[in-house]
Amino acid sequence: MQTSLPSASSPQSLPRLRLIRFLLAPLTVLVFLALWEALVQWQNYPAFILPRPTDVWQKLLIMVGDGSLLKHTTATLTEILGGLALGLTVATVLGYMLAKSPLLNQILSPYIVGLQSFPIIAVAPLLVIWIKASILRTVLICALTLFFPALVNTIVGIRSVEPELMALMRSLRASRWQIFTRLEIPAALPVLLGGLKVSATLSVIGAVIGEFVGANEGLGFLINLSRGLLDTSLLFVALFTLVTISLGLYGVVSLLEYHLLAWKRAA
Repeated sequence: MQTSLPSASSPQSLPRLRLIRFLLAPLTVLVFLALWEALVQWQNYPAFILPRPTDVWQKLLIMVGDGSLLKHTTATLTEILGGLALGLTVATVLGYMLAKSPLLNQILSPYIVGLQSFPIIAVAPLLVIWIKASILRTVLICALTLFFPALVNTIVGIRSVEPELMALMRSLRASRWQIFTRLEIPAALPVLLGGLKVSATLSVIGAVIGEFVGANEGLGFLINLSRGLLDTSLLFVALFTLVTISLGLYGVVSLLEYHLLAWKRAA
């Protein structure tokens, strides 16, 4: 009698797969740090060109201890969340209107696409002249950075509603609000949440751009400061903090997606 090994989908292999997936990320980080340390030792780079991981760690501990990292991280995170709130609100409302009104879409689409072709890094200096409050300026730059992707995802999501379901809701005499809450939002939610993941990442980029052109606090300000001081360890601390913020926002949206789309998995 022949015995076969358990397949990858068998119950016996599931705990092993979960363990491998759990350990994959920290093992990748350890390999990256080891290669980084080996490269510095091999090329004998000075600290202002490429510091060792231990130098960056020491800088991180110093900034955590004196509270400067918390201060600048809080400033950047406030701008990111403000930009997300403003950009998503305007993009979602306008995107819904464009999706439901072909005439409005035909009128406004050329202007929206034309404005999107303006590089944010070129518009930011103008906002420095027009808006004196640095936090408001950075929030606006964040909102502009994520506006177009969020707008497009809203339009695509609302238009993805199947006409047969719309006709069914109307035949049942559903009100405009019932169609919106019970059909359009659930149908568009996968696309909207996918766009939210992109927007969350872009908002971090917008915050850094805003702090580059004019700010006295924030992680983008630290990056500018580190260039002037040739303090590469400070630069890496700011960059890794920005990466952590991006991963955190992406994770929050993924968790939100997991709970809001539970009905889709069940179906």
